[in-house]
Amino acid sequence: MGRRLPVWPVLRQLRGNDRLGLGEAARSARSDTLAPRTAEADRVVRSICPFCAVGCGQQVFVSDERVIQIEGDPDSPISRGRLCPKGSASKQLVTSPSRLTRVRYRRPHGTAWEDLPLERAMDMIAQRVWDTRDATFVEERDGQPLMQTTAIAHLGGATLDNEENYLIKKLFTGGLGMVAISNQARI
Repeated sequence: MGRRLPVWPVLRQLRGNDRLGLGEAARSARSDTLAPRTAEADRVVRSICPFCAVGCGQQVFVSDERVIQIEGDPDSPISRGRLCPKGSASKQLVTSPSRLTRVRYRRPHGTAWEDLPLERAMDMIAQRVWDTRDATFVEERDGQPLMQTTAIAHLGGATLDNEENYLIKKLFTGGLGMVAISNQARI
């Protein structure tokens, strides 16, 4: 009989001075034992969300050189501490056990994946782009200079800003003669 029943939070809110339920009325024995996920962080690194071109600010909480939490940066003039569902889940982007951290390559007609060094993979891509350009480049048509290839296209990611898209356009149009160039900045 000496056990006292807990008072419901709504009753504590109505009977006490915490009418909005932001302080003592919202507390419980369990909530008194909880600590924020960020309390164990050694440092906080400011970053930008990688998912779209908005550029929402993020605070990356690091403990022992491992990301323990990612939250919106309240000092960001763009997002003011808010993140969309994708940005809120970006911790999984870097901490998921299924995240690939090596370049994986499957040869033509192959059945197994193999690991490649990043430098080798980049060289392979560059060589294939150049070979395709050389094989399909049209210098002129009907006596008029054309200087283009339609066999290669580029679709830029949504996180590219105007300056990066400008440089990509200049490189791929002027340098390689590509005509199919677009980006996801409008999505």
